[in-house]
Amino acid sequence: MDAQGAKDTYDRGAGVPHARGGPGAPLDVRAPLPEPRTGVAALSPRHQVGVALALAVVAIAVCVHIGMVFLHVAPSNTVTKQHSETIDDWIYPEFEQNWKLFAPNPLQQNIAVQVRAQVRTGDGSSRVTGWYDLSAQDGEAIDGNPLPSHTQQNELRRAWDFFTATHDGSNRPSGLRGALSETYLRRIVVLRLDRVDAAGPGGAVERVQIRSRTTSVRPPDWSEEQISLKPAYRELPWWSVPDDEAAGGDR
Repeated sequence: MDAQGAKDTYDRGAGVPHARGGPGAPLDVRAPLPEPRTGVAALSPRHQVGVALALAVVAIAVCVHIGMVFLHVAPSNTVTKQHSETIDDWIYPEFEQNWKLFAPNPLQQNIAVQVRAQVRTGDGSSRVTGWYDLSAQDGEAIDGNPLPSHTQQNELRRAWDFFTATHDGSNRPSGLRGALSETYLRRIVVLRLDRVDAAGPGGAVERVQIRSRTTSVRPPDWSEEQISLKPAYRELPWWSVPDDEAAGGDR
């Protein structure tokens, strides 16, 4: 075969490999397989609609939350005055914003809440316990815990702040929520006493007395500020514990 004949044979397909058939047979060309669908696209239409609705709900919730936080920390205005109760219900207590660390002055005192109880023991006698440092117990519970709960960090502190905000220096209620703050604080300390079994087997807590121990934070060495490091105490009167709370029944 001369060079021209070889060229003609190649042009007719003799030099092209075929899946089947000899030279000159039609090429077996197959369509490429489509790429497999992944993610949401791989779901059925019904499930895709469900995912879209879920994402829409999450997006709306995030927008509402950001808006509520913004209104909570924003200066007083017409919107915050008209909807203050709704905003507070959304924010407190889980999303509280506290700026005391930065302005106007950082907190410079440590406040510990302590409690003692008059208990009725299992044999019918009565005794008064020593002081339990509940704030120290909370500190030990979160020490070394990278994700402490909101309750461990703030329940007792917020209850004490609630009480002091609704009572004067003589521990008299100064607002309509004074009685509520007393009930809230009393229930918290009674539950704490029950956890440590302060009344003993078969006993019950009859009365509780709460006090705060306030100590100033020692100034740094380079400071010339002179402050007293002697602790100051604020003792509340004895509160009777209702029967349904006496044995730690409110949980």
